[in-house]
Amino acid sequence: MSPLDAIRRDHAELTAIRQDFHTHPELGMAEHRTAEIVARKLESWGIEVHRGVGVTGVVGVLRNGTGNRAIGLRADMDALPIEELNDVPYRSATKGVMHACGHDGHTTMLLGAAKYLAETRNFDGIVHFIFQPGEEGCGGALAMLADRLFERFPCDAIYGMHNRPGMAVGQYGIRSGATAAGGAFFDIVVRGKGSHGARPEVSIDPVLAACHVTTALQSIVSRTLSPRDPAVVSVTKVIGGEAYNVIPETATISGTARFFTREVGEQIEDAMRRLAEGVAAGFGATATLDWRLIFAPTINDATQTEAYAEAAAELVGAEKVARDNPPGMGSEDFSFMMEKVPGAYIHVGNGPGAMPHNPHYQFNDETIPYGAALYARVVERGLSRDGQGA
Repeated sequence: MSPLDAIRRDHAELTAIRQDFHTHPELGMAEHRTAEIVARKLESWGIEVHRGVGVTGVVGVLRNGTGNRAIGLRADMDALPIEELNDVPYRSATKGVMHACGHDGHTTMLLGAAKYLAETRNFDGIVHFIFQPGEEGCGGALAMLADRLFERFPCDAIYGMHNRPGMAVGQYGIRSGATAAGGAFFDIVVRGKGSHGARPEVSIDPVLAACHVTTALQSIVSRTLSPRDPAVVSVTKVIGGEAYNVIPETATISGTARFFTREVGEQIEDAMRRLAEGVAAGFGATATLDWRLIFAPTINDATQTEAYAEAAAELVGAEKVARDNPPGMGSEDFSFMMEKVPGAYIHVGNGPGAMPHNPHYQFNDETIPYGAALYARVVERGLSRDGQGA
């Protein structure tokens, strides 16, 4: 029996777990209830459990046979600060917090794989089930790495996944190389000299300077970077002053940048600092850049990409596995783990519906067996009993 058929027998149980997570969402680095449920489920299936890895992370360890090769499977657990607008029986019971990205489903799919592998043990080696906190810009992957994740739980390869609305359930998409962008958040504080709004001549207007800096930043992608290097620089906030008749002392420009290599990210940072300081100086003001790398670029290892794609093809057929899935400008902090251990990240079809980070987003429970079975199958291939691997 294939992992997909076997896990379908647990579909009702897994759906109930997923919907419970959805009703009780928790923000990044505060996933205490979720983590405890995960830990207890793993323990009930005979899996060794380590709590509190990277604050609220959980790692399950399953050993079988005599092999010492190890594979890591990772899922994220956190929700988003969004008020849910779906009218479903399992709607979020926490005001202003919602699983609007499907991490409740990701966690459930990894639990489904853990249950199946603990029961069947059709592998020779070690599986590390990595339940990560704080993926949504909260530094959860870095927290687990700082807690010596791979020193304590060494892995030869790691695999992660994300649901994809708009892709049919039962289909997968993957590519070798860059698959998701690195991402930084930035704040530029422009300092001038405040005055009465009726006396601009005695001021150094930081709002005016900030507006010109904002315009100048749009030249970075078109005039600083190579056309061969896709990137995005988006200013999403310009804040200055609180009164109609007061020119303030400061104005703040905030936003995000996305890029597919760390080198391009550094080019953007340098250009942003140069433009902000230079344009502000032209108005007699000063500017200070605070640049924060939140996500590294997600780079799929060629060998692990092939292994993941082959495992998916065995489950659903090669025609349902897109092997040159276009890279996206969204970001994923699983990337930091993949900088330490070769791995691959795949998209799993979630069917029609709203995109992630939308108050109408819904994880499709029909996706659960496909994610869980793929996690399981890539382990069975990578840690095959004949020692040949995938």
